[in-house]
Amino acid sequence: MKALPWAGGPLTISTVQPHSRVLQAPETLGLETREPFRQQANALLDEMGEGRGQLVVDLGATREIDSSGLSALVMVHRHAVERRQQVVLKNVGPEIEFLLVLTKLDDLFLFSDD
Repeated sequence: MKALPWAGGPLTISTVQPHSRVLQAPETLGLETREPFRQQANALLDEMGEGRGQLVVDLGATREIDSSGLSALVMVHRHAVERRQQVVLKNVGPEIEFLLVLTKLDDLFLFSDD
């Protein structure tokens, strides 16, 4: 696991399996953090072969997501779909889950609690 510095704190990634990557989302996923988050997520998707792989976005430490953060998640999802890959949201707290349901984005993603 390695930590990358960026606005909002370190960005942590890890390789779990050959066709799976885990990205720790920042505490606040918003205007200042959306672009580095999106770039890192897309880079991790690109590391895996097209048609294979999943990106697990761990939201366990994330306390706040604004419209820019939601947009970043949608853009990452679109990139994954273009590559025939999946995005899984892990450790989604009740407030973020409510936001995803309210904005009808919950249907885009797979969810995991492990």
